[in-house]
Amino acid sequence: MSVKAPVENKQRYIEVSADDLPLHCPTPEMVLWNAHPRVFLDIETKGEALCPYCGTFYKLKGGPASSHH
Repeated sequence: MSVKAPVENKQRYIEVSADDLPLHCPTPEMVLWNAHPRVFLDIETKGEALCPYCGTFYKLKGGPASSHH
């Protein structure tokens, strides 16, 4: 994630990298006093995920994980 300092939970679009997985919302960088319960989001399949609590849209840099069969 590009944001390292605590941020208000008002940002609605966040790009994450493979280093940020497994992805959960709120993220560690978000302020906890007004946060919702932690929910893990499956971003590897589609390359994006929407938090059901706050509506934050997460996009995986590089897109979905490719499957090698």
